[in-house]
Amino acid sequence: MKINIFIQPRFLVFYLVALIGIFGFGCDSQPKTNESPDRLTIGVISYGEGKISLDKYDRFKDYIASQTKSIVDLEPAYNELQAIDQIHNKKWELVFAPPGLAAIAIGRELYIPLFSMEGVSNRQRSLLIVRDDKPINKISDLSNKTVALGEIGSAAGYYVPLYDLYGLTLAQIRFAPTPKTVLEWIDNGTVDAGAISEKDFEVYRRSFSTTKFRTLHTSRWIPSGVMLLSPTVDRNLQQQIQKTMNNAPADIAADAGYIPAAKIPNYQEFIKLVEKVQPIEPKVKQTPAVLIPETSNPKK
Repeated sequence: MKINIFIQPRFLVFYLVALIGIFGFGCDSQPKTNESPDRLTIGVISYGEGKISLDKYDRFKDYIASQTKSIVDLEPAYNELQAIDQIHNKKWELVFAPPGLAAIAIGRELYIPLFSMEGVSNRQRSLLIVRDDKPINKISDLSNKTVALGEIGSAAGYYVPLYDLYGLTLAQIRFAPTPKTVLEWIDNGTVDAGAISEKDFEVYRRSFSTTKFRTLHTSRWIPSGVMLLSPTVDRNLQQQIQKTMNNAPADIAADAGYIPAAKIPNYQEFIKLVEKVQPIEPKVKQTPAVLIPETSNPKK
């Protein structure tokens, strides 16, 4: 027996609406695809100290990740040249930059200084040190002498002393792996003079009880290191990072080494200093080391 089923139009409409609701609910219940989280890499200079020197950044890294909902990596560089390469290629979004690196990152790569890593009272100077029994009384007396510098790219050990030695011809420049090595070479006569930060000199001179050192020259003040932000970071994320760092718990900020309340140093004069010595950098490893560029202008 054939049975015909008739559905009144008003019930048909209701039936269709119900079906749409069911299928619509099924579609909405599928998980939505979220945008990929931002990825941030924090660059630090480790100087070969390995994991021990990086532990203090762990809580800062986790804090930034949780507050910005980003994936955050910590990447060490073991010398300033490696760090300069990472900054030039914009591989680091955040950088804990010592002064020499900061000058290049701000002046050449347009990184943005966010926070000072030290207070004004902790600024440093570079010293040129000689043995007290040496007949060297002024910088010009170092002509045709052997001088020790520190890590290539550092402020107190490299850029500032090169600026102060500008125009001289040195018998040789030797590069010391540590500040203490500078004093060891001066002590045993390997070099006639050496560059070292004022702070490091006060620490390591105590290890040489039988040798009297003398400060030949004291440099201008060097600005403190700064926390930098890459210009490639999205504007909204920039503001979020700055707010997050400014509101960080005091112990996390202290471990990472920046001071939210400290005034950001003015780097313009120091950037000019670094730019001044860059033309003579190719000559520092030559023997003799003629610290005059090919087309020289008088030092300003």
